[in-house]
Amino acid sequence: MSARLLYVMDPMCSWCWGFAPVARALVEQAQAAAVELHLVVGGLRTGSGSALEPHTRRYILEHWQAVTEATGQPFTVDGALPEGFVYDTEPACRAIVAARSLAPDCAWTLTGLIQQAFYVQGRDVTQASVLVELAETAGVPRIEFAAAFDSVEQHAATAADFTWVQDLGIAGFPTLLAERNGQLALLTNGYQPLDPLSDLLGRWLDRAARG
Repeated sequence: MSARLLYVMDPMCSWCWGFAPVARALVEQAQAAAVELHLVVGGLRTGSGSALEPHTRRYILEHWQAVTEATGQPFTVDGALPEGFVYDTEPACRAIVAARSLAPDCAWTLTGLIQQAFYVQGRDVTQASVLVELAETAGVPRIEFAAAFDSVEQHAATAADFTWVQDLGIAGFPTLLAERNGQLALLTNGYQPLDPLSDLLGRWLDRAARG
C-alpha cells in the first residue's frame, strides 16, 4: 500500500502562511502514521515582470490583514511590498522544488523559512541570494542548491508542478490531498482550522492502515 500527503501551496500565498501551523500539525499527524509529505508548488503569481501598482499593493495588504484576523498568524505590514517590488512567486516555488530534489526532508523546513522571511521579516524572497541563504539555513548545501536552483531541470520541474496543479483544476491554495494507491482524496481546498481537518485526516489514516 502506497500512501502520502500532498500539500499544494505557494510560499508567497498569504493564506498558506495563515495555514502554516495547521499544516505543520497535520504533517506531524501523518508522519506519525508513517505517511510522508510531498510538497507541490502552485505558482500563485508568476511571469508578470511588472512592479506592483499602488492600488494592488493596498489590496494585498488589506488581504494580509484579513488573513491575520482569521488565523492569528503575524504579518509585518510596515515597509512591506516596497515601491518597485515585482510579486513573482516562481523563484520561491523553484527554491522549494530544488530543495525537494536535493534534500526532501529540508524542503518543508525551507518552506517555513521563506514564509517567515517574506511575511514577518519583510525580506525579498524573489531574490536568488536570499533563497540560497535560506536554503543553507534549512540544511541544503549552498553550492549544490545554487546550481540546482539555476538549472534547466529545476525550471522544468517547477513548471511541471504548476501544470499538474492546473490540470487537476486546483484553483486556490492551500490545498491538502491524501493519496492512497494513486487515488486522491481532498482534505481541504482553502483555509480551515485544525480540529475538523485532524479528524478527517485521522479517519483517512485509519482506512489507509486497513489497506
